Amino acid sequence: MSILWQGNWITRTRIATGLFLMFYAFLHFFNIGLGLLSPAWMEAMQDFRQLFSRNLVGTVLLYAALLLHGGLALVRLAQRRSLRMSTTEAWQTVLGLLIPLQLITHIVFTRYSHAVYDTRDEMSYVILLMWNSVSIWLQSALLLVVWIHGCIGLHLWLRLTRWWRRAVAYAIALAVLVPGFALAGLLVEGRRIFAAFQIEERRAALMESFNWPAPEAFAALFGIKDLGLAIFVGLVALTATVYLARRQMRRRRSVRIRYADGPEIVAERGLTLLEMSRTNGIPHTSLCGGKGRCTTCRVVVENGTEHLPAPGPTEARSLKAVKAPPDTRLACQIRPSAPLTVYRVFRPDGGRKRAHASQGQERELAILFLDMRGFTARTTGQLPYDVVFLLNRFFDAIVPAITSAGGTVDKYLGDGLLAVFDRPAPSLSARDALAATAAVGRALEAFNAALAEQGDPEIRIGMGLHMGNVVLGEIGAAGHAPRTIIGDTVNAASRLEGETKALGVEVIVSLRVLEAAAAEIDPQDLHAFDLRGVSETLMALPLERAADLEKTSSSALPPEEQRAGSASSVAT
Repeated sequence: MSILWQGNWITRTRIATGLFLMFYAFLHFFNIGLGLLSPAWMEAMQDFRQLFSRNLVGTVLLYAALLLHGGLALVRLAQRRSLRMSTTEAWQTVLGLLIPLQLITHIVFTRYSHAVYDTRDEMSYVILLMWNSVSIWLQSALLLVVWIHGCIGLHLWLRLTRWWRRAVAYAIALAVLVPGFALAGLLVEGRRIFAAFQIEERRAALMESFNWPAPEAFAALFGIKDLGLAIFVGLVALTATVYLARRQMRRRRSVRIRYADGPEIVAERGLTLLEMSRTNGIPHTSLCGGKGRCTTCRVVVENGTEHLPAPGPTEARSLKAVKAPPDTRLACQIRPSAPLTVYRVFRPDGGRKRAHASQGQERELAILFLDMRGFTARTTGQLPYDVVFLLNRFFDAIVPAITSAGGTVDKYLGDGLLAVFDRPAPSLSARDALAATAAVGRALEAFNAALAEQGDPEIRIGMGLHMGNVVLGEIGAAGHAPRTIIGDTVNAASRLEGETKALGVEVIVSLRVLEAAAAEIDPQDLHAFDLRGVSETLMALPLERAADLEKTSSSALPPEEQRAGSASSVAT
């Protein structure tokens, strides 16, 4: 199943109905915007839309989607354990709750009025009905609220894909254009139809053509509107009541946790021990974020082991890897339902003479392995001082190319090095790595030209560039531990560097780096590598010259950065 459709039936239903309503809103707003160009076009577009929305099938689909989407959102709110959420999710929730306050009014005075009083609810009639009153401002606000709510939902859905990162700039432009076009059409048509309505001879004709409701009909419509708003307010109040009742019930079903080296807390059942610790402000180490991929959150259960279920496959595998005793469990995997007394094996407040920051952090970064070819044969018979002098000259030539692109040399490995590109986003790390690798190729060519002038043989290198999850941490004795990186990604980059020798190329770049940087490549240029110690086949791009990556890295940059890079080259 596509990553976009993962989840239970409720999640998939909310996505499907949300997409349907977003498409309907787009057509509706486009329809209003045509008032900027021609009233006839605006009415023709409305007639076209109503071929679908005013038949039985279209009506059932539209209002079923509306009720399902809104109803499931209220159910989700009622079922939440906490109202803590991200800022984006909070905005989407608040905007979603504001929509019915004006949408009910809109539906009553358009679709309901048409069905009951045979009102011809053309766009001109709807705009005229609201014009020169507070309603026009409220309905304009409804337009913006609906559109922003939908755009947030669309972004939260599509951000799971790789292509969305490249398309988001164009999507933002469209997201701004649509409501702007609609509001402009509303303004132009409103001025036109209101001016015509002020002419007494035309007023009667317009009211007759729209089958303008009588005062008694308007009074009834306002009554229906008030009833609809009351029902909605009642549903929101019911949602809040269910949420508060569930929260109170959870508190009654709480569990007591005592930390052998710390305080005692009372937490809701159903949470993991790690979630209980964090909710109550108890420092609890977890480097992998509570996924069971590390064992730094493990605890020794001193009392209450018998109330815990046996470890699941994920927890059992991790505990087995560290040869943990039977009374040791992972805090991120157990959900206490009875009182427990636990001891945190690793404590972020200085346990085991380590601070939390020194224990490691998992990141997705680009890694570069570089090695000098034929170094042993080249330096055989040379004096040690001459070997050191050559290595220092070599590193002086290429390392600035890495550091100027944002990279850091993690460690020197004799005649090679390991560099890491520590940036907040994987895309930035990958772009910096590609730019640095291309710059190393150019720097090496300049260095070899200088060697040739002195009559010395040129230096050849091999580089492996890969990207993936690594752990950054201080490795070594406390107080004397340098910061370094470890993980399977480092091993894969090293293996790619080793493959350059057999292929006679200067660099091999993994597909993961190229994808993260949104680089333009020909899939036919990729090779499949089965690397020792790497479980999966790795697709990568071999290049005879590392400097050829300059075109690839430039294509991955935003246009303004490309222009800046070109200007810099000219200046140089």
